[in-house]
Amino acid sequence: MARRKPSDLRSARWFAEDSLRAAGHRSRMMQMGYDPVDWVDRPIVAILNTWSDMNQCHSHFKERVHDVKRGVLQAGGLPMELPALSLSEVMVKPTTMLYRNLLAMETEELLRSHPVDGAVLMGGCDKTTPALLMGAISAGLPCIYAPAGPQLRGHWKGRTLGSGSDIWKFWDERRAGNISDEAWTGIEGGVNRSYGTCMTMGTAATMMTITDALGMSLPGASSIPAADSGHIRMMTESGRRIVDMVWEDLTPAKVLDARSFRNAIAAAMAMGCSTNAIIHVIAIARRAGVDVTLDDFDRASRVVPVIANIRPSGSTYLMEDFFYAGGALGMLARMREHLDGGAMTVNGRTLGDNIAGAEVYDDDVIRPLANPIYAEGALAVLRGNLAPDGCVIKPSACEPRLLQHTGPALVFDDYASMKAAVERDDLDVTADHVLVLRNAGPLGGPGMPEWGMLPIPKKLLKAGVRDMLRLSDARMSGTSYGGCVLHVAPEAFIGGPLALVQAGDLISVDVPKRSIHLHVDDAELARRRAAWTPPPPRYERGYGFLAARHMLQADDGCDFDFLETSFGAPVREPDIF
Repeated sequence: MARRKPSDLRSARWFAEDSLRAAGHRSRMMQMGYDPVDWVDRPIVAILNTWSDMNQCHSHFKERVHDVKRGVLQAGGLPMELPALSLSEVMVKPTTMLYRNLLAMETEELLRSHPVDGAVLMGGCDKTTPALLMGAISAGLPCIYAPAGPQLRGHWKGRTLGSGSDIWKFWDERRAGNISDEAWTGIEGGVNRSYGTCMTMGTAATMMTITDALGMSLPGASSIPAADSGHIRMMTESGRRIVDMVWEDLTPAKVLDARSFRNAIAAAMAMGCSTNAIIHVIAIARRAGVDVTLDDFDRASRVVPVIANIRPSGSTYLMEDFFYAGGALGMLARMREHLDGGAMTVNGRTLGDNIAGAEVYDDDVIRPLANPIYAEGALAVLRGNLAPDGCVIKPSACEPRLLQHTGPALVFDDYASMKAAVERDDLDVTADHVLVLRNAGPLGGPGMPEWGMLPIPKKLLKAGVRDMLRLSDARMSGTSYGGCVLHVAPEAFIGGPLALVQAGDLISVDVPKRSIHLHVDDAELARRRAAWTPPPPRYERGYGFLAARHMLQADDGCDFDFLETSFGAPVREPDIF
């Protein structure tokens, strides 16, 4: 690869000229204790750090940023830390999805407005990964993603616990009266034992691994546990690599193409991915100028089996086991027949080169293609009169009996009324009912909260029921499981067909046929639509007001319309006067 000259560096526009404005820039750098030798003829590397005291997944980033800086300095660059919105999945309400695009905007503008030549993107907790990638792709500078890594396995009384997945399971047992307060406190303290993201194949692990498959992180970086010393070395190597990427001018546009996203989608299927992967990958792809749709995921799901035996699709293992078994590189090598090995990656080599020597060390954790945990992919896209623009189910994580099911609807217009109703012992509900939650989509939620794994009514829990069909325009946590039909589009809040469902209406789901159907005739639906009244807006000012006017629907990735690459001409470099 041809290398750029120091005069070609973007930061030289701020510092190299003999001008009053450049003199001010140099003077202010010296005010901070820097010497011209720190920046002259050196790439300036932004380190976008999503650490905060309120983000449990990124609590180690306060130290890891120094490891990244060390690598940048070793390679001859100048590291500059730029704090960015942290987005703790657990703590931020009503949902981090409402703020994913805000972090994407911040990332893009931080990189465009500052005198930097490239960036290391420090993320991991669910929405930080897609947001950082979306913003960095739009900014167009060389960038490399440095993942937070999964936390260590949870433990309680000799049992291995998985974050999220086991909390949902044991919470149902507690609601059924099978777990004491003392035992519950032990579970709370045992399920999350270290810094790092959820160690199930939730949204965080899914998106870190997808980024690996896209070629936007160092090969295999996504699987390294956060507490492993190898994670420190990976962070330092990422710092070294970004300096070379700047000299090589290896931008996202030179790494990402249609092959990259086909590889990412295939990998998502093989890993038993979070349903949230669909929304995020569509949004990331459109920032890169690649048209990805729900059909691309469904097409891959029919041919790529689930081979990562990781909860919640798997029954036994967690991300720490996945790492020991060979990690992302081992999985990608095992499924190479479903990949395009010619796709470029940030280390300057192709994906095929990167996985050429990868091995799998445990065939039960990362299965051979001929012995998958689920023969088809992790996700299925359904369409019908109830979801004209599509909806999503994770068949690998629900009871098989629900893959073809017809039942009467039990409808809730908001989460609060649903939450209260399912605790009633006199609720008129059976295991054949379809629980419906609406007004929980991108605009109705607002922000499409992870409410889609509706709680099983207590009455049914006591009778031994642990899964039933649930339908919503919400999302669910990637650590969740069960017969949950999600992302119904268009959403009820804007008048989608879900808004017209009434209690007792029969709803059919047929996953093999990829269909969902509301058994109400067109004339009756037209009558209901004429009587439907749009709900009042969720926001009348502020960021929520902006989001409500520009957030796209789930099938389009929930980006803001004006942020998609196709919306307008590229933003030019800032004027410096």
